[in-house]
Amino acid sequence: MTCRSQLSAWLCLISFGLLSLFSTGCGASGGGLMAGVGVADITGPAGEVPMMGYAKASQKTAGIHIRLFARAFVFRDRFGATVAYVNVDAAMVSQMVKLRVLEILKKKFGNTYTEKNVLLSAIHTHSGPGGFHGYTLYAISTLGYMSDTFEAFSNGIASSIEQAHLSLRPARLFYNEGELNDSSVSRSPSSYLLNPAAERARYSGDVDRTMQLLKLVDGSTGEPFGMLNWFPVHCTSLNNTNQMISGDNKGWAAQLFERYMSRGAQLPGKQKFVAAFSNANEGDVSPNTAGPRCIDTGEPCDILTSTCGGRTQKCVAFGPGRDMMDSARIIGQRQFNKALSLFQSATREVQVDSISVVHQNVDMTNYELTVSGKRVRTCKPAMGFSFAAGTTDGPGGFDFTQGDTSGNLFWNIVRSVLSKPSAEQVDCQKPKPILLNTGYMSFPTQWQPSIVETQLVRIGPLTLVALPGEFTTMSGRRVRDAVRAALEQNGMPDGTVILAGLSNLYSSYIATYEEYQAQRYEAASTIYGPHTLSAYVDQFGKLARALATNASVDSGPPVPNLYNKIKSYSFITPIVYDSVGIGRNFGDVVTQPKVAYRPGDTVSASFRTGHPRNNMMLGGSFMMVQRKNSSGDWEEICNDACVETRFRWQRTNALLGHSLAHLDWDIPSCARPGTYRLLHTGWYKPVLLWQKPRQFSGATREFQVKSSSARQATGQVRDVINDMFGSGCN
Repeated sequence: MTCRSQLSAWLCLISFGLLSLFSTGCGASGGGLMAGVGVADITGPAGEVPMMGYAKASQKTAGIHIRLFARAFVFRDRFGATVAYVNVDAAMVSQMVKLRVLEILKKKFGNTYTEKNVLLSAIHTHSGPGGFHGYTLYAISTLGYMSDTFEAFSNGIASSIEQAHLSLRPARLFYNEGELNDSSVSRSPSSYLLNPAAERARYSGDVDRTMQLLKLVDGSTGEPFGMLNWFPVHCTSLNNTNQMISGDNKGWAAQLFERYMSRGAQLPGKQKFVAAFSNANEGDVSPNTAGPRCIDTGEPCDILTSTCGGRTQKCVAFGPGRDMMDSARIIGQRQFNKALSLFQSATREVQVDSISVVHQNVDMTNYELTVSGKRVRTCKPAMGFSFAAGTTDGPGGFDFTQGDTSGNLFWNIVRSVLSKPSAEQVDCQKPKPILLNTGYMSFPTQWQPSIVETQLVRIGPLTLVALPGEFTTMSGRRVRDAVRAALEQNGMPDGTVILAGLSNLYSSYIATYEEYQAQRYEAASTIYGPHTLSAYVDQFGKLARALATNASVDSGPPVPNLYNKIKSYSFITPIVYDSVGIGRNFGDVVTQPKVAYRPGDTVSASFRTGHPRNNMMLGGSFMMVQRKNSSGDWEEICNDACVETRFRWQRTNALLGHSLAHLDWDIPSCARPGTYRLLHTGWYKPVLLWQKPRQFSGATREFQVKSSSARQATGQVRDVINDMFGSGCN
């Protein structure tokens, strides 16, 4: 059709303008970018399931401090290229979980989401349930497979991506970065010093303190709807004595940000605004900023071995708070404060002309490359003696110490019963003394991965590097430099490289070659030998060159799906039945709250309850704080996902199936005066084994929250909430 007259010419221009507008999503969105966000509850079983992180089988779930969530961000360019990034409140991501997530998504979206364009990154909390790994080493301490955890993680992650997909809208991105200097320290400073002096001189310290942040803004309304940031620090503010499920310091920070953006009007997990606090190269980075000391003398620990009197158990690192919960709050609030400052000042718009992804599975057990003119290769997996020593965040057991390069006869004999390493394996892994020869152990499944996913995601000038394990500070720096250099050398200058830690699978730690020589915990857990990092630097460099030149790469060997093998191995005690005794009912209040409180107080109550594994209450809650409104109806003010509540489960008699639920609520300074109560909801399993679990609930008597003119607990949870929302937060 031609535009023959002036009128028809104007109509033609308008038509083309509208066509262009709708085909790109929105003319103001910077190249037609679309983005969506989603969040789903993945908390998992809150009773008698070993936690994943500290490898301490006796550390079992017994309640909830903060619920765990999967937070998804989907990006799509004007050509239809799509990528999904999910920040997962878990210790790590397993290949088995990612494969199940892709199965679920395929049924709903066909081939839109694949292994290639889905990036799952964990925050690395050590206070979540285990049982979701297929590799035996990572399943041993959690007593094998746990279907509740696996299904909660898989279904929740898939649900968050589905929500993000369905909420795609024209979007604009803004980038910012800044230094956060009071929230992290190196837990292996002596190993860091082994790196070349010239290399260390390029950096201001032995940990990376830069927080990188993305702000998502609706391209049509200008309203922010999402935030992503990356900052390297372990989620080990809560130590191995904690038994309440929690997102630790990053879970704290995410909830504060989301509630701030909704001005407290929506409960955790229900907000339309989604905020993710991702990890990066946190391998040797601790949140316990007061550092390690000997718990018996108060003196500093031995810096090389992290021992006191030759024992690792007495050398423990401490956070900035009065206890571990307070430390998690402080480190979380500091991350929140920095993220909010960067978010509010983010003015550098990211122009997204296109989105691209390059992904390749690699056999890391025999990766050959040239280093300093010498041909070297990686090894089959093995764990060193110092792995069993643990870290100052969570010391191990027996007589193991960090920095062990010789081993001992007794443990060598024990090791050889499982798998005696060959002379070739010993030579390949040296100077690591091998405690577990995992690369040669395959019952009931492979003990550690051989096939590893490597992935780069390019969103305009931003490149995300999916780190498949825990990279130490200097290891991450070398990967970042290699990716940046490869991009620049192939026509992509002025880009920003972001490290996304613990992504897609878990392959333990990655220390530098120099750090490997000292064989502290991180090095002893570098499973593919001394040249592990060099192999990753080489591999990510190859992917960056392919990304820059739009070259194709082969998919590599398939990732094994170990689900059918591992699912039969579960040694977690099943729930037989629940009971409360004659003349009693589930939901009965055992301990009532007082009749009146003021802001700054803690309300506590106890109930007769059933086992929390009868129903995980995903998307729901085991507890509610309710306030009576002017109509006499009860309104939900808070639940067990809130940072100011705690749901603690206690088994009082295993033989009779008796248990109690203890509920706590720290009253914020901004709480409205009025009439309140605590509500407990749960499920119990009847004594008759063929009957299914039944729901129950119980409520405390009413209590009053009176007004307070003075803040009574400066710096505590209740004042954090008050500072965020002002008066009338609930």
